[in-house]
Amino acid sequence: MAVPDPIPISRRPGDLVTSLDPVWYAAYGSNLDADRFGCYLGGGRPVGGHRDHPGCRDSSPPRDDRPVLLSGGLHFALESRTWSGGMAFYDPGLPGVVAARAYLLSADQFADVAAQEMHRLPSGPLDLIAAAVAAGRASTGPGRYETVVCAGILDGHPVLTLTAPWRAGDVRPNPPAPAYLATIARGLRASHGWTDEQIAGYLAGWTPVARP
Repeated sequence: MAVPDPIPISRRPGDLVTSLDPVWYAAYGSNLDADRFGCYLGGGRPVGGHRDHPGCRDSSPPRDDRPVLLSGGLHFALESRTWSGGMAFYDPGLPGVVAARAYLLSADQFADVAAQEMHRLPSGPLDLIAAAVAAGRASTGPGRYETVVCAGILDGHPVLTLTAPWRAGDVRPNPPAPAYLATIARGLRASHGWTDEQIAGYLAGWTPVARP
């Protein structure tokens, strides 16, 4: 089946949010890969990972998923507890375009995915959804993936993603682990239909050089 053209997401005058449930979760890192993302929904450990996920209280599959393009850039920093090596973070202030996969989830499912990304147990609705839609972003803490960014509106539903509160230049770069990059690559191939050459060029543009 042919992969549809990516949808460029932008916040334009006249874009209206018609519902905060469901919402689009825009994955730009390892969750680009549907099998890996399934561990956040149904629980388990991803291939090549070192950490188990409890899963969502509602493990239903996404209602839809689309390839999308987000305005901004990626940077890799800190140390992943799941993969080792640096983690991908979205910075909407960077120049460029980020390839993502938008999954249509219930608000409760998004809340549970966000909780797991924040290394918390799934425990209830995330009030940051409305705050992020209203202000463009909202944070629940200073740590990794504790900031929700509303990257735009798609079919009347907000496109939300998770990142850190800091900018790319505020933290030391850290190259990602090979297993992490391979998972991102599988997701890009499946969702965007890119060739190996396209994937390599895209990731090389964001990936820091390994330190000696």
